[in-house]
Amino acid sequence: MTTLCNPTQNPAASGGDYLLALDAGTGSVRAVIFDTEGNQIAVGQAEWQHLSDPAIPGSMDFDLDNNWRLACGCIRQALQRAGLAPQAIRAVAACSMREGIVLYDRHGKPIWACANVDARASREVAELKELHDYCFEREVYECSGQTLALSAMPRLLWLAHHRPDVYRRAATLTMISDWLAYMLCGELAVDPSNAGTTGMLSLASRDWQRSLLDMAGLRADMLSPVRETGTVLGEVTRVAAHASGLAAGTPVVMGGGDVQLGSLGLGIVRAGQTAVLGGTFWQQVVNLPAPMTDPDMNIRINPHVIAGMAQAESISFFTGLTMRWFRDAFCSEEKSIAERMGVDTYNLLEEMAARVPVGSYGVMPIFSDAMHFKSWYHAAPSFINLSIDPDRCNKQTLFRALEENAAIVSACNLEQIARFSGVQAPALVFAGGGSKGKLWCQILSDVTGLAVKVPEVKEATALGCAIAAGVGAGIYPTLAETGERLVRWQREYQPNTENHQHYQEMKTNWQAVYADQLGLVDHGLTTSMWKAPGL
Repeated sequence: MTTLCNPTQNPAASGGDYLLALDAGTGSVRAVIFDTEGNQIAVGQAEWQHLSDPAIPGSMDFDLDNNWRLACGCIRQALQRAGLAPQAIRAVAACSMREGIVLYDRHGKPIWACANVDARASREVAELKELHDYCFEREVYECSGQTLALSAMPRLLWLAHHRPDVYRRAATLTMISDWLAYMLCGELAVDPSNAGTTGMLSLASRDWQRSLLDMAGLRADMLSPVRETGTVLGEVTRVAAHASGLAAGTPVVMGGGDVQLGSLGLGIVRAGQTAVLGGTFWQQVVNLPAPMTDPDMNIRINPHVIAGMAQAESISFFTGLTMRWFRDAFCSEEKSIAERMGVDTYNLLEEMAARVPVGSYGVMPIFSDAMHFKSWYHAAPSFINLSIDPDRCNKQTLFRALEENAAIVSACNLEQIARFSGVQAPALVFAGGGSKGKLWCQILSDVTGLAVKVPEVKEATALGCAIAAGVGAGIYPTLAETGERLVRWQREYQPNTENHQHYQEMKTNWQAVYADQLGLVDHGLTTSMWKAPGL
């Protein structure tokens, strides 16, 4: 059942106070300008690519020079579209995809960088796992909430093995968001929410755990100072002002990781609050009452941008990408019809799928597994239990089945978090591209048995980043208070009890079938959709 929320209409702030968020995502960089009431004023955006080196399997290089030029172009574009003078920007902060790292020499020159899912260090992951009688990864996880697969230590070890010239020259390490801030103000530091994904930061102290690098045989002298999100880092330099169009002297404030700042932008700032972020990957995030880890090592734990708070994060792999594949591979007719009608293809597919009964005639998609952080891999993509009845097994049935399956995987992930943390979500906030689908929102509510609230804001990560800038500039009192005040709701969904019971049975069946499908991968009969480095 859907209800509409009646958001309060907030006028744009008077007095010319604006905040700029610089958001470095996996596929693009954006400069987003907000007024101080959280209204989005203008966006400048440019796509970028992280190219692999053909000689280095799994590599994903980050082009520092070109990407800085693109970021500056986005800032100029946003200012122009907003019709604002540079002096109208009260403060700027940066956020980014996590896991990507940047190294600098002793003069502060960036010398090497990789993007988030760079997987060049598979052999080094396996090598590190063998340390301390195969207990090193558990030590890393219990301290930092991270496993080795996407952490910084294997990549640093890879550099020591294969690029010793870079490794020897490296004097400082930061994340990509920190690199953007450094390019603006010339100050090097990291924040806990993003640096936590290196696997080298303590959840308890929110500072570097140098002993982990010592155990791995790595240098611990290249770690930047840690600054909390929302603290002033420096000011835009004259060089950066000339490149970006910002005014010299504009405060540059510490930002953070995209998911945690996105949570701030959605008002997910108190213990127990839960969100499902529906993008290319789906993240299920739960605010924990205190830093803790999962004894089974299934769930990732990150520092929140709220000081002292940790956040459990489970990830559904390629959920949005799977929907795009299905649309592009099988729905050319619907794409043409939608273009003629002036509507989104997904909306048209949802209208078709809404006529399919709950359960999609038993069709069972096999794509992402629930998250198992310690040993993370997936079955071969497939649809199970198809029929040859064209009235039952068709595009709309498969599309609904994919939406139902995404919600089932989210429910499994949330249950894993509840088992070790004791946190039972009272309701869900659903944001990102997936939340645009009204049918999908209702399915998520029915599968989980929880109320689902959809926010108005479409740029939650950028808004959270702008809030951090505003706290640093003294415009807002605290991150948490401002995140709660600025969030506004568009729609709310209530679960259907009968549908929920049906989906509970489907979830049990899917888990059993998925386990068998993983067995086919284990025996080399099918190919995994994705495996973590080192497996």
